[in-house]
Amino acid sequence: MRTQVPPKYRERVTTQTALRTAHTAELAPADLAAARALMDLAFDGDFSDEDWDHGLGGLHALVHDADGELLAHGSVVQRRVLHNGRSLRVGYVEAVATRPDRQRQGLGAQVMSALEGIVERAYDLGVLSPSEEGEKLYLAHGWRTWPGLVGTLGPEGVEEMPDEDAPMLYGADLDPAHPLLIDWRDGDVF
Repeated sequence: MRTQVPPKYRERVTTQTALRTAHTAELAPADLAAARALMDLAFDGDFSDEDWDHGLGGLHALVHDADGELLAHGSVVQRRVLHNGRSLRVGYVEAVATRPDRQRQGLGAQVMSALEGIVERAYDLGVLSPSEEGEKLYLAHGWRTWPGLVGTLGPEGVEEMPDEDAPMLYGADLDPAHPLLIDWRDGDVF
């Protein structure tokens, strides 16, 4: 005799997911294409090729459904920040997105938990630049908005960025009396 699954549990049973972590170099071209397409879908076309490039070269967390369809993605790449006379190795979180029809189901939390584990094991701290929609998720995971000044060590030396939105930090106990200077890159520095 088959056991009937009660209606309130059916969605949970039919929407099982699998989390995978892999380095960019370990991902097949189809995996990268699916993740890039997810960014376009989740950000409604407001995710540039430069934004995508920023999320490559590190570790990715990918959540797939039982059929292998990509539901959520995020990556963490290494960057450097200068703070109070120290150079710190930073796990910079990039390209976090969940398929719009699957948001608010814990998939982004799965991705963030995996990325935070990587940050805890491999970096001095985590940094990310939150979207307005993602900020609640990050706060719930212990990320905190940086209260101090930010800038970059750019081609012309130190460049203050007084109009930059404050990044969020994870696992950091830094003194906001000293600016947070992140390494330069093309496009959005944070």
